[in-house]
Amino acid sequence: MINRSLFEDTGTAFTLKSDSELERAYFLFKMISSEPLVRIGTVATNFALKAHLPVEKLIRATVFDHFCGGVNEEDCLPVIDKLYTEGVSSVLDYSVEGKAEENQFDNALEKILKIIRFCDDREAMPIVVFKPSGFGRFKLYQKKTEGVELSAEEEAEWGRIVNRFDTVCKLAKEKDVEVLIDGEESWMQDAADDLVEEMMLRYNKDVTIVYNTLQLYRWDRLDYLKALLQRAKYNGFKIGMKIVRGAYMEKERERALEKGYDSPICENKKATDDNFNETLNYILNNLEGVSVFIGTHNEASCFLAMELMETLNISKEDNNVWFGQLYGMSDHISFNLAAQGYNVAKYIPFGPVKDVMPYLIRRAEENTSVAGQTSRELTLLKAEKRRRKL
Repeated sequence: MINRSLFEDTGTAFTLKSDSELERAYFLFKMISSEPLVRIGTVATNFALKAHLPVEKLIRATVFDHFCGGVNEEDCLPVIDKLYTEGVSSVLDYSVEGKAEENQFDNALEKILKIIRFCDDREAMPIVVFKPSGFGRFKLYQKKTEGVELSAEEEAEWGRIVNRFDTVCKLAKEKDVEVLIDGEESWMQDAADDLVEEMMLRYNKDVTIVYNTLQLYRWDRLDYLKALLQRAKYNGFKIGMKIVRGAYMEKERERALEKGYDSPICENKKATDDNFNETLNYILNNLEGVSVFIGTHNEASCFLAMELMETLNISKEDNNVWFGQLYGMSDHISFNLAAQGYNVAKYIPFGPVKDVMPYLIRRAEENTSVAGQTSRELTLLKAEKRRRKL
């Protein structure tokens, strides 16, 4: 029987937080809960960084250290080691965004290769992650998705993207490190999907190394997965799939409206939740062909996964099933699942403070817009503060 009060255990959830870190977390989520404050803070922070004002230490001591592991891989090691004492693994996420030049894509490739080597022989780091647009121009993925004929120069450019993917997946296979490839906007995703499938065909023959991402606020993704599973069975490879609700909803709806096509996004939150849970159910019932990384902060979906695993006699330690949450959020899920013996990993963003700010601002804005997320964090932090006083 699954313990339905599992995620109320704040002692386990915040076991690694000192009293001062607990107070900082409470302060940050209190700030994030106010939309006007988030807007003002975003403008002020961007201005201060662009004006080269000495604010990096302040940012580092507050929001950065709460949501990020450090400025480079070595800087993240204390966080990684600390998490692993409680059975929580780490996925280092180089969270520098918005690059568009070939040398920047090559630098991103070298960064991911360095992280894979950094993971080698570290049990606490079995997984790496990258975004397709980190390895090539978004517009080129879009052209491929739309079926636009590429010029000879663009074909060569696409070849370099393929080579970057292959170089990462090949090294990951050699080092036995799993690779999560993030999902992006729908109008470039088909090209990314095809490329990731090609990598699965090459490197997922015996064990799952390469994972694509399903953003399940899209109503068409379960059908895509079912068709992919048929191709995987026919071609003799295993699917790796990270499942999330999604990150580009407003942008997707605005573009659909502007361009006059049907929105790819589920009509409401309930439809998205149902789609996520139906896909989770489908995967766990087809685990012989699909490995899954369940990326969610939703407690109901976590309970569903636990119940299905129990019903289907899937071991908590089965490497084909992982749970994942973002560092600095939903510790009540991560640490309580890990304490029960499930495979759990935290996404740990890192990078220079200035370069990671777009990620941090998005985190703040998402927390403000997701009803219930911030208030749940605050309620649990309050409960732990009370528990420690008693």
